[in-house]
Amino acid sequence: MRPRTPRPLVVDTLIATAMAVVAVLLGRESRSQGWPELDARAYVLVALAQLPVALRGRHPVAVFVVVEAAATVYVTLGYWPVVCTFGAMLALYTVASVRSLRAALVCAGCLAVLWVYAGVVSHSPSMASVCGQALLYCSVLVWFGHLARRSAELTRRLRAEQAERARRAVAEERGRIARELHDVVAHHMSVVSVQAGLARFVFESDPGKARGALGTIADTSAEALEELRRMLQVLREEDPDAPERAPMPTLARLGELVDRVRAGGLPVELAVEGTTRPLPPGVELCAYRVVQEALTNALKHAGPARARVELRYGAHELSVCVSDDGEGADPARVPTGGGHGLIGMRERAKLYGGTITVGPRSEGGYEVRLTLPTSAAERSRGDTPRAER
Repeated sequence: MRPRTPRPLVVDTLIATAMAVVAVLLGRESRSQGWPELDARAYVLVALAQLPVALRGRHPVAVFVVVEAAATVYVTLGYWPVVCTFGAMLALYTVASVRSLRAALVCAGCLAVLWVYAGVVSHSPSMASVCGQALLYCSVLVWFGHLARRSAELTRRLRAEQAERARRAVAEERGRIARELHDVVAHHMSVVSVQAGLARFVFESDPGKARGALGTIADTSAEALEELRRMLQVLREEDPDAPERAPMPTLARLGELVDRVRAGGLPVELAVEGTTRPLPPGVELCAYRVVQEALTNALKHAGPARARVELRYGAHELSVCVSDDGEGADPARVPTGGGHGLIGMRERAKLYGGTITVGPRSEGGYEVRLTLPTSAAERSRGDTPRAER
């Protein structure tokens, strides 16, 4: 359980009470210092010059005016001036720490005048020393109060910046999760939708084909649930009792992806060039998701078509090309209300320093071409994406 922080009013009340007690004890030494002994009127003024400090956090200027006025009357009546200096000095510091520099300088001038006035009334033999003390103490109080105000402002600004950074981080994380969920759900649901339509169409005429479509739906929905469960585990990663997270898809599972799309009704050819080798996990995930999104778009919008996936391992880069010969030139093919998958492809490529071009082919159909550097040095020099579908 966290300890409770004392309230400022309680702390200021204790400070004001302590100052009043010290002033009373000091006032009892007035006769030994050559000043008149304090009477009831003097004690009332001493209290008025100290106790209002308890409200300095709420009304700093008003508190300064009250204690300054009480101290002025006290000095005018001929009592020992030192007794009533504590409240006015603390009130001046408070004004300097919470109000503008101009207000602090005005209050400092008033306190300095009172200090000099006390020297004149008491016929001080060294007015130069009194004036010097007035300027020194008032300047120090204003300076430290001003520093305290700047520190408080800096603290508030830093807290606001931290809150803004946290807000942006949460927004970015939500966007990342939304894109990941889109990649997971859109592909699998497209396959399920196509297979469900096929099963309903051939349910009576070709029961075997209908059973095959239902089997594809079962497998695809199970994999979708698996990936959704993995995403939920990402959100619960602070839970020490959460089950171990399944590995993210890699290029080794590209064949499974192609098989699902084929089962969904889109003939797909997969070609791999170069020497297959392990790549950084982020690069493999990026390439896999781009192929998944491109095939999902082809399955949903290309109509009767064939697709081809080309994967080429270069010395310092990985190239992916997904093309189809469907109705790519028809503007109605691309939905106007979506676009999150295209944004996701572009941002994934940008994240890993790659380039991506998406658009219609001159010979018909659509093409998605992705190039990703496979080394950190190459990724640091990566270009931003040039076009989007």
